[in-house]
Amino acid sequence: MNKKIAIIGGGNLGTAIAEGLIESNFIQPEQIIITKRNTSTLDKLAERGVVVSSNNHEAVAFADYIFLAIKPFQLREVLIDIKPSLDAKKHVLISVATGIWIKDIQEVLNESFSIFRAMPNTAIAIQQSMTCVCSYNANDNQMSYVKDLFNQLGKTVFIEEKLMDAATVLAASGTAFALRFIRADIQAGIEIGFNAATASLIAAQTAKGAADLLLLRKTHPEQEIDKVTTPKGCTIAGLNEMEHQGFSSSLIKGITVSYKKILTDM
Repeated sequence: MNKKIAIIGGGNLGTAIAEGLIESNFIQPEQIIITKRNTSTLDKLAERGVVVSSNNHEAVAFADYIFLAIKPFQLREVLIDIKPSLDAKKHVLISVATGIWIKDIQEVLNESFSIFRAMPNTAIAIQQSMTCVCSYNANDNQMSYVKDLFNQLGKTVFIEEKLMDAATVLAASGTAFALRFIRADIQAGIEIGFNAATASLIAAQTAKGAADLLLLRKTHPEQEIDKVTTPKGCTIAGLNEMEHQGFSSSLIKGITVSYKKILTDM
C-alpha cells in the first residue's frame, strides 16, 4: 500500500520510528513527514529526503497514518489543535504516548476514527523493539498495515488494551530487568578472570543468543536449559545455587511490584 505517514513529535521515539522505517525500506523517505518546533534537530532526516515541518496541520494534510509521538501531557492540546484538519474517512491515528488510553483520544475527537495504541520499547532505536498494540474501529487492512509497519522495527503482538499496563512492565521495564541481569553476568565474569570489555561482549552475545534460540526455534526456556545441563555438571550447580538465593522469585516479585506501581499511580 502506498500510504503516507506523519510523525507528530520529532523527539527520540519519533525519529527512531522514521529512521527504522527508512532503513527497512518499508517506505520511501519522501512519504514521511515529521514535525517538531525546532526542526534543526531533524536535519539528518531532511538530508535523507524526509519532509520536515513545524506545522502539524501540514503533516495531517500530507498523511494517511498519523503517529502521535508526543509526551502524554501534550496530547490533548495537540489533538484539539489538529482536530479541524482530521478526517475520519482518511486518517488513521497511532498513539505511542505512554499511559494514554484510546478513550482519552476519543474524548477530544470522536468514536468514528480508527485508532491504534502502541507501546514500543527502547530497542526500537535499533529495529529490535517488542511492540504491543491494541486498536479500536480498525479494519483488517489497517490492522495488517500497522502490524507490518511495526514488524520493521522489531516484533509486534496485538493485545487487549486492558493488558497495556502489564505490557509496559514486561516489554518496556523488562528491558531494564534484562540489562540488570547482563550487568550482573559481566561483574561475575570479571570476578572469574575476564577483563571488563571481554566479559561485556561474552555476556551480551550469550544473552542475545539465548533469546534468539527461543524466538527462532519457538521452544520453551526449559527445553534449551536441558541441552546445557549435564548430570553433576557445573551448569546445574550454578542454576540450583541461583534458585536457592531466590533468583526466579526475586525477578517475578520485581515484575509484579512494578505492575502494582503502575496501577496505583493511575
